[in-house]
Amino acid sequence: MIQNFSLFCLGLLILSFGAKWIVSGSSNIALVMGIRPIIIGLTIVSIGTSLPEFVVSFVAAINETKDIALGNIIGSNIANIGLVLGLAAMVRPLKMNETTIKKEIPIMVGTSILFYLLALDKQISALDGFILIVGIILFLVYCFYVARYDKNQAKNLTQEYHIPTNKNLSVKHEFLLIMSGVVGIILGARLMVDSAVNMAREFGLSELFIGMTIVAVGTSVPELATSMVAAFQNKDEISVGNVVGSNIFNIGMVVGIIAMISPFSVEEITLKREFLIMLAFSVVLFLMVLQKPLLTRARGLFLLIGYSIFIWLTF
Repeated sequence: MIQNFSLFCLGLLILSFGAKWIVSGSSNIALVMGIRPIIIGLTIVSIGTSLPEFVVSFVAAINETKDIALGNIIGSNIANIGLVLGLAAMVRPLKMNETTIKKEIPIMVGTSILFYLLALDKQISALDGFILIVGIILFLVYCFYVARYDKNQAKNLTQEYHIPTNKNLSVKHEFLLIMSGVVGIILGARLMVDSAVNMAREFGLSELFIGMTIVAVGTSVPELATSMVAAFQNKDEISVGNVVGSNIFNIGMVVGIIAMISPFSVEEITLKREFLIMLAFSVVLFLMVLQKPLLTRARGLFLLIGYSIFIWLTF
């Protein structure tokens, strides 16, 4: 128990450094390239923080424990909204711009709905995986399209983040900083998940509960760390973009690749329960910010309560 607890703390420490590097590097790249920080959050940051979900789900699928793979993705997407954005909003209300509300969040909701529709026949086939991968490619094309250089926007970003215009920033250096952060959060998350699972088993908790909660939350820890650090540093777009992009990549990239390699079945109870809960969280987030582009502390608390109820029902 002491060894597992020590590894858990070590993982948390490594994770915190990795998250700081990711947020610093991504915000500086947005400044240098003159693009909205959320685009960096939707692409580079979210791909990096989605790697733990991919690794865990891929290994689970190869080991013929595909229920864990599917449960990890669904559970992680629920945790990203309920836990990650909920806690980030409690730190400080998160502002969202009009484009995020009208385009990026609806894309996340649409991806979740597509995932559900593809699973209605109780299986995710290789063809379904191909459709999801095509979808993620189109999403990346969209991100690169809106990331066109804009000098006026670069000036606004400089003023927003109070970074001197004469600061010598290198895209290569900042990208390496982000990659170092990704390695850090993956290693930290792995240590935390493994030690937490071992401690849970010592307490006699079931494999299903461990997979749907501890493993799912554990693979969402990178998103949590990154979004929390971004919230503390007043970088709302990275905080929000990280979660929205991660949910999109979890479905399009992770599920898509796994299904292409090894198609898997979906239990009816999962369709009627976990899938619908995942959709509900996505739709609720969209409705929350549709009228007022601000994720307030009260709304963050609501998301946290909703996630707590989900955990209780799972238990």
